[in-house]
Amino acid sequence: MALNTRHNSRRAAAPVGARAAALEALCQIERGVAPADALAPHTASLDGRDQGFAHLLVLTTLRRRGQIDSLLKTCLAHPLPRAAARIRDLLRLGVAQILFLETPAHAAVDTAVDLATAEPGRFAPLVNAVLRRVVRERAALTVFANDPVANVPRWLWQSWVAAYGETTARAIATAHANEPPLDLSLKDEASRDVWLAALNAEAMPGGSLRLRNAGRIEALPGFADGAWWVQDMAAALPVRLLLDGLAQQGRGEHAAVVDLCAAPGGKTAQLAAAGHSVTAVDKASDRLTTVRENLERLKLSAACVAADGRQWKPAAPVDGVLLDAPCSATGTIRRHPDIAWTKSAAQLPSLCDLQASLLDAAADYVAPGGVLVYAVCSLQAEEGEQQAGAFLQRMGGRFQRMPASAAVVGGLPCIDPRGDLRTLPCDLAEQGGMDGFFAARFVRS
Repeated sequence: MALNTRHNSRRAAAPVGARAAALEALCQIERGVAPADALAPHTASLDGRDQGFAHLLVLTTLRRRGQIDSLLKTCLAHPLPRAAARIRDLLRLGVAQILFLETPAHAAVDTAVDLATAEPGRFAPLVNAVLRRVVRERAALTVFANDPVANVPRWLWQSWVAAYGETTARAIATAHANEPPLDLSLKDEASRDVWLAALNAEAMPGGSLRLRNAGRIEALPGFADGAWWVQDMAAALPVRLLLDGLAQQGRGEHAAVVDLCAAPGGKTAQLAAAGHSVTAVDKASDRLTTVRENLERLKLSAACVAADGRQWKPAAPVDGVLLDAPCSATGTIRRHPDIAWTKSAAQLPSLCDLQASLLDAAADYVAPGGVLVYAVCSLQAEEGEQQAGAFLQRMGGRFQRMPASAAVVGGLPCIDPRGDLRTLPCDLAEQGGMDGFFAARFVRS
């Protein structure tokens, strides 16, 4: 059985308050609220250790939800009524603690029963009976604990099998079930050795630093000094494609660059740190505030514009554009496991239409000989490979694909035969994996 024992002492000491916060958050997430937003109001009064437990409990429950629900089906003589949704979530939290977090059985069961007692409907005896059965039969329930494919909704599973084959799709599901490490991008890559030592970090291909058991980000060396920012190693690669493309086109210094759909700002920071004149454009003004705050901490500068990229245009054509387009974000499920349960196939057509319109608008920003990089943190071919191909057809020769090589991304084997970038969560699995990204690079004729 796949078990995580890193925080046992913390889990054993966590009071009902942390579990009550997790229950409230999980109920809100079912209604589409992001985990961070759902947890914040319910954990504000808890100390840091219990906040961490509540956060870990919610994310583990979401990562393993399919496995947990399959197990609960066998333990319930009859399905719970629709009105008992909170009891269902409470049972999920209890199973997650018993099977996946190694919480002491008495703590997981007793606190769940206490919480159930406060709910209407007299479900406390049922909660007690189900969770005690899970404790008794834990060894026999490994079949549920060892099948990560159960955590993938059918529409996603079928799309991944079609795109990557069943073996790779299973590897993706396995990667999503595990807690990911923390990746950092450095402002000054020449200081890499200094921060590898100071942060006890691992050097990753492509230039990122990887931390395990990082703790509070704000407390890490270099945060207050603006030496680095949090960014998954895969998310840093599209900018490397753009920087390399600009250099190939003789625009490697002080280029005028637009970062379209820029928030939360990691890619803006990469471009600014490379010395370019960056305009960060995002439709959401509140998300642009985060970009400005990050740039201020990092002591970097960029012009920030709150605008819809389909209507906005730069004052003059620019050397390069990076479009990290809105998407289903299925490549980030390992960090945001709620996505698997809150997104649906029905949302893809409208997202693809938006991506196409943003791509066409971004194409008009680019000067002749300039470079355009299109990226999405999605595993869906409709949003990646198919979108890039359709763009070239629409452009009718105005743009050509500018193939990348593995050397541009630190030798990672994630450049496909067309020269596009495709990373998968199961890539570098033994080192902790990475987010799923697609990026294609084009040059204007």
